Amino acid sequence: MDMDSASSVVLQALTQATSQDTAVLKPAEEQLRQWETQPGFYSVLLNIFNNHMLDVNVRWLAVLYFKNGIDRYWRRVAPHALSEEEKTSLRAGLITNFNEPVNQIATQIAVLIAKVARLDCPRQWPELIPILLESVKGQDGLQQHRALLTFYHVTKTLASKRLAQDRRLFQDLASGIYSFACSLWSHHTDCFLQQIYARDEAAALSSLERTLLSLKGRNICTNTNSCSLSHIQHSRQIGSDSTCREKLEKMIILYTKVLLDFLEYHPCAFIPLIQRSLEFAVSYVFTPAGEGVTFERFIVQCMNLIKMIVKNDAYKPAKNIDDSKPESLEAHKIKTAFFTHPTLTEIGRRLVSHYFLLTEEELAMWEEDPESFAVEETGGDSWKYSLRPCTEVLFLDIFHNYSQTLTPVLLDMVQNLQGPTNVEDPVQLLMKDAVYNAVGLAAYELFDNVDFDQWFKNQLLGELQVSHHRYKLIRRRVIWLIGQWISVKFKSDLRPLLYEVILTLMQDPDLVVRIETSGFVFNARSPVDDFEFRTEQFLPYLESIFGLLFQLLQQVTECDTKMQVLHVISCVIERVNIQIRPYVGCLVQYLPLLWKQSEEHNMLRCAILTTLIHLVQGLGAESKNLYPFLLPVIQLSTDVSQPPHVYLLEDGLELWLVTLENSPAITPELLRIFQNMSALLELSSENLRTCFQIVNAYIYLSATEFLQNYAESLCRSFCDLLKDITNEGQVQVLKVVEIALKVSPILGAHMFQPLLPAVFRGIVDGERYPVVMSTYLGIMGRVLLQNSSFFSTLLTQMASECSQEMDLLLGSVIEMWVDRMDNITQPERRKLSSLALLSLLPSDNSVIQDKFCGIINICVEALHDVMTEDPETGTFKDCMLMSHFEEPKLSDDEEPPTEQDKRKKLVSRTHMHLSPQPRP
Repeated sequence: MDMDSASSVVLQALTQATSQDTAVLKPAEEQLRQWETQPGFYSVLLNIFNNHMLDVNVRWLAVLYFKNGIDRYWRRVAPHALSEEEKTSLRAGLITNFNEPVNQIATQIAVLIAKVARLDCPRQWPELIPILLESVKGQDGLQQHRALLTFYHVTKTLASKRLAQDRRLFQDLASGIYSFACSLWSHHTDCFLQQIYARDEAAALSSLERTLLSLKGRNICTNTNSCSLSHIQHSRQIGSDSTCREKLEKMIILYTKVLLDFLEYHPCAFIPLIQRSLEFAVSYVFTPAGEGVTFERFIVQCMNLIKMIVKNDAYKPAKNIDDSKPESLEAHKIKTAFFTHPTLTEIGRRLVSHYFLLTEEELAMWEEDPESFAVEETGGDSWKYSLRPCTEVLFLDIFHNYSQTLTPVLLDMVQNLQGPTNVEDPVQLLMKDAVYNAVGLAAYELFDNVDFDQWFKNQLLGELQVSHHRYKLIRRRVIWLIGQWISVKFKSDLRPLLYEVILTLMQDPDLVVRIETSGFVFNARSPVDDFEFRTEQFLPYLESIFGLLFQLLQQVTECDTKMQVLHVISCVIERVNIQIRPYVGCLVQYLPLLWKQSEEHNMLRCAILTTLIHLVQGLGAESKNLYPFLLPVIQLSTDVSQPPHVYLLEDGLELWLVTLENSPAITPELLRIFQNMSALLELSSENLRTCFQIVNAYIYLSATEFLQNYAESLCRSFCDLLKDITNEGQVQVLKVVEIALKVSPILGAHMFQPLLPAVFRGIVDGERYPVVMSTYLGIMGRVLLQNSSFFSTLLTQMASECSQEMDLLLGSVIEMWVDRMDNITQPERRKLSSLALLSLLPSDNSVIQDKFCGIINICVEALHDVMTEDPETGTFKDCMLMSHFEEPKLSDDEEPPTEQDKRKKLVSRTHMHLSPQPRP
């Protein structure tokens, strides 16, 4: 078929493929899919999308099919790869004319050329870059723009290659085109400025688009060349309503991004630019030069530039000056010369007195949407994009690096604001809020300069007692400030006074103050979560504060706020543990309602799960009263067939575990939830360890019922897991089996029988990983010691499988056991192995008699391990023997034992008969 008839057939199929009618669309798509591997198909597509007379949707589809073909068939090693001849012709056709009239298609063609360049440039396509550069220099406006667009996508793609050889090729290319990109950028910027002065906005917009593209290309190629820091002030010439204003701001941001990227990736090459960058950024952000010119995103970028220069480790001399690199000393010298006392003072003062002030927008938000204002996100990377966190991070870094200069400046600002502020003076109220913010942020730096206890008693307490509604700014800020200082410097004796304050502020008329105070009860530096916390000091206030927190939880409506308050409640419960029991009735009644309301809000449900975890731990055995709500929550959160499990699984498993640990007795519903487990074990995720702990908890809680119901499916899951799991994972699985044997020797051995031959073989073959071998011996020791008839059955089965005489096999097991005893590091397991082997000695079997010396030898060693001298009587006794049954007295900071702890202790006592009594 000739080219013309092929083109018409493909054109028809593409036209049908743009149809809305699936009866027409589907066959056309199938036909196109079959042609994908036919020689000449991509040449036809190229002709179609280069023909501007055709329908735009058809051309768009042709470009997409071509683009997909590059991914699948362009590489030489690909199945159905394109021939080298066709590829040569296609490469030539792609760069013959940069005159695509439709923007979206032009972008797709540029991306498509970049994809080919990634595979073929420069070796198979050396002419690409020269042709692009030539086209960019042309006079035709459209051609120049399209060539620039392609140039940008090509350089972006080539820059992303990571192999050393590709990096070298790109560096050669970059050094060749970098100066051209710079001159191009400079030329278009000059054109733009002339057009702005001439009020020719349409031409200016066109020039600005080209400036942006050349700047993007230049950003990718940034090497060590210096950058010009001019032109930004020309935004003065452009009114905020100008169509160019948005594009210009975009260019300015892109420009500062070039500087920031350069500084981040090439700090040493950036050293010649430190001086000018600091002059430029500081003048725009901290002097009148920026008035009327700067805009928020630009201020953020400038502040980040200053911050990165101040904080950069490459610009700091070593502790021992002689060990410093020359470039570090050079950078340090430039910074020291720039950051003079007057400059630092001005920066410090303006940060606090200008940038820290709450804005009109923020104050309006406080009134109109107090919850969003109170829990606004300022963590993570928000300093890179948002003004308030950005100014605070910059303040912290500058204060940390130049604290000697800035401490007196800040203390002077505090001194000027002593005493209560006039509620009729909004400027002073905002200033005090800003200064207190600075003192809170710099708490660690100001440790030696502020007597916080005195300040708290003499000034801050008084501030908190001013109840005027305008003074809420200061009440909120002071409680936040105390939160910042509490783990830095705050006398323990002042705690009760502080709890009184919290109690008052939790009843403040203003919601923002109440939310801030609740966050203070528990936050990163709070009185409930620091080392100085003493439960007995807090207990007199527990009922009132807990009640007020619960009230607040009901009052707030936003998910984020409810999560924050729940987090606080969880932490209070965690700290006071069982002493919370009298006060949780209301919360227990409210949580089911909140759970129902939060169906669409998985993160809030996670917060409820965390609260339930601490609640169950606080309630202990009483948590059984929560089961009607608790068990369906666990069921949903751990069911992998339910979509919410993606969010809830981890916390749901934790809740399941603590519920079992604190359960006084098994219930049918609690047993039924275990149906979720086999699917969880199949996931083999990072939650496996918790899953094993849950299985163990069921075994301790009710071994007989649990094993009879689930051991068969559990054993299947374990067999599957053991085929493909790390040694550590194998040990975790086998420990579960070991616990089942310990708690229920007869049923455990019977139920996990399919797993035991592998353990037996592992011992005979001398498993080479000591921890795995130790676990094997632990399991076999329990079987031998507690269920000897089962051991005999297993031995018979293994002898038959191995076609070996039973006595010989038993001899091999004993020999390996004695030989590998040193793999066992835990004293209780060593003792178990010794007792197990000793239990064989009464037999008159000659094989066992032959091994007598080896067995006695390891038993003597085990005795040495477990016998300790009683200092009072001078006699030796078995340190692992439980002779008294009194419950030990708990110290204040110890958690009371859970129901599971009691069960474990009971299991240990039932095995008392296994321990030989100490001889007199």
